[in-house]
Amino acid sequence: MKKQFLYAVALLCVTQLQAQSPAITTWLQNNTQTGTYYISGNSTKVNNNILVNCQKVEYSANSVYVTTAGIPAYPTGPFLDNNPSQASNQSAIFKFPLSPSKNNGTPTNTSGGNIGVFINGVALFDYRDGVAWNTTTNSLCGGPGRTPCPGGPMTTQAWNRDAILAEKPGFDCAKGHPANGNYHHHQNPSAFKLDLNVISTICNLYDADGLYIIDSAKHSPLIGFAYDGFPIYGAYGFKNTDGTGGITRIKSGFQLRNITTRTLHANGTDVSDGPVISATYPLGYFREDYEFIAHTNEADYLDEHNGRFCITPEYPNGTYAYFATVDKDWNSAYPYVVGPTYYGVFDIRKVTSVTETTTVYSPATGLSNNEFKQLGFKAFPNPSNDIIAIQVGALVKDDLTVELFDLTGKLVAKTQINKGSTIAYFDAQSLYNGTYMVLISNGENHFTQKVVINKN
Repeated sequence: MKKQFLYAVALLCVTQLQAQSPAITTWLQNNTQTGTYYISGNSTKVNNNILVNCQKVEYSANSVYVTTAGIPAYPTGPFLDNNPSQASNQSAIFKFPLSPSKNNGTPTNTSGGNIGVFINGVALFDYRDGVAWNTTTNSLCGGPGRTPCPGGPMTTQAWNRDAILAEKPGFDCAKGHPANGNYHHHQNPSAFKLDLNVISTICNLYDADGLYIIDSAKHSPLIGFAYDGFPIYGAYGFKNTDGTGGITRIKSGFQLRNITTRTLHANGTDVSDGPVISATYPLGYFREDYEFIAHTNEADYLDEHNGRFCITPEYPNGTYAYFATVDKDWNSAYPYVVGPTYYGVFDIRKVTSVTETTTVYSPATGLSNNEFKQLGFKAFPNPSNDIIAIQVGALVKDDLTVELFDLTGKLVAKTQINKGSTIAYFDAQSLYNGTYMVLISNGENHFTQKVVINKN
């Protein structure tokens, strides 16, 4: 009897430790809110009636299962490159290991399609878009309206196009787009308009929203998991791998090559020629335009997989982690998130069903007062004459109610910032000139800010 009791206690302790794993607790869950999208030329959001974020998280002794429609809480679209697709329900189940392991053999290359999943259930793709250079015909191949590449669309060619540069007109404000309905990001999922150097005008008419906002003063949040099971962080982290040195931008070890013609790969391999460097095919247009430079004595540079072993807030004992790399202007920097190879043991993580006994994880509700204060709210422009925007400066893990009151205490407008999004708006055109109060709350904690309406 004593042995049975001790076994039950040990099993309970193991289960509790499992439930505290970031691979279980980090996913954003939702079963009520549905997503929205924009139609080109219209800034009014359309409801797609598909649940956002993740609908269920469950775990076993070794794995976590995440059920998701693959739809973000921030609006998707429009896609101004004639992409006929809209984000659609993926009805997906992903299975990740609770204890991922290093690959001690030949590293596995990333490939087309999903290579990871963000914590809102949205897919992560690598650099490629399925278009490459056909060295036989000396023209682009693959993609809509083009001749298929030799060997098929998933075959790697000598010169493979980089989606970040080539498909920029087709990304929405959150830097994402769909492929056959599978909405995904190739890069850091923070809105274009919030970068230090804004390289796209897509946010001018549509929400400057995304999964989170880059903050150079804070360690970035854990934003996803790669297909080898290791975590993905945003752009900033501790300078040193032991958690010291302050917060700094974590840098890619890759850089553009100093070339004018495309005849050799960076490792010296002689390959069939690609197009010469030009305005049509600028340096960076193909993945092979980059080379890796080891920065052995610089801890804030990443390895050839775009990751490093380091201490993070969620992993105080250390973990291998990937980072969504950006340059000094916060524009996406190759290889963007994961790649071109995985650090760990790769597997296809999308499964058709859960085939073992699991425990359903129910997240705790309500942020602590300190967590709430760290969200960094901002209402702007202030004063305003038409629109008041309320932006959160961090990853939102709790639904927030946003209310607008006049100075008599009358509620004049109400909206919400859902977990996994960053912004809300009030239309001030129907309001009188004067001072108003914005009240943001998660039910337990509150933030207020005065805003002024002045239409003169």
